[in-house]
Amino acid sequence: MANLHVSVITQEQVILDDQVDLVLIPGVEGELGILPHHIPLITTLKAGVVTVRKNDRDTIIAIGGGFAAMEPGNHLSILADSAVKAQDISLKQAEAARQRAEEKMHQKDQFSDREFKVAEAELRRAIVELKVARKHQFHPL
Repeated sequence: MANLHVSVITQEQVILDDQVDLVLIPGVEGELGILPHHIPLITTLKAGVVTVRKNDRDTIIAIGGGFAAMEPGNHLSILADSAVKAQDISLKQAEAARQRAEEKMHQKDQFSDREFKVAEAELRRAIVELKVARKHQFHPL
């Protein structure tokens, strides 16, 4: 099978840059499967899970939304607001972020609309990270 070059990038770092077989992305209107030779497209992504398959092994990445662009030449660029691989997620930190965001949202009359929207985005990101970590990390008893 021809390989697809995928880059997952945030403002801070490159999370993944590799030749892969398949990428599943969380589009705002549903999940999209991208294979080699996919037609060019640009789409908005919602907070969710990116699954990258290479040689029958999956890499799971939690993203906080963003954009994806499939370019001619088999290159998929994912520009994410935030992104972290499942194995790099700290359950403790994600749970603390969820609690902080929820506390802010409960005190919404003390914050501007912009600050409230930032808290909502932080909550969505924390929930996705918790979901990914709980589903895709090994947790010994």
